[in-house]
Amino acid sequence: MEYFMRKDFDCQETGNNEMSDYFLEKLDDLRHECGFPFIVTSGYRDPSHSVEARKSKPGKHSKGIAADIRIRNGAEGYKIVSEAIKAGFTGIGVAKTFIHVDTRDSTPVIWCY
Repeated sequence: MEYFMRKDFDCQETGNNEMSDYFLEKLDDLRHECGFPFIVTSGYRDPSHSVEARKSKPGKHSKGIAADIRIRNGAEGYKIVSEAIKAGFTGIGVAKTFIHVDTRDSTPVIWCY
């Protein structure tokens, strides 16, 4: 990877990391296409992570195929979403301060928090 280190995606509560190599390469490519630095606020979440433990089934973060990227303004958010769609990310969540991207293998979806 050119822009990230695997440890950037460690679970914030356990330190575990089972990120998909495919996902990490895809995210690295997305970072390249956007042309500005990304701060990953959430990568891998162990199934015991407090957010995941409240779910009825494991989320994409606990499968190692998702990341949340901090955004500083709407222009960054727009660029990330636009490039993520072009790159084939199939799950995109838009919040005021971050963009969620994932590589789910179901029907592509986009949502707002």
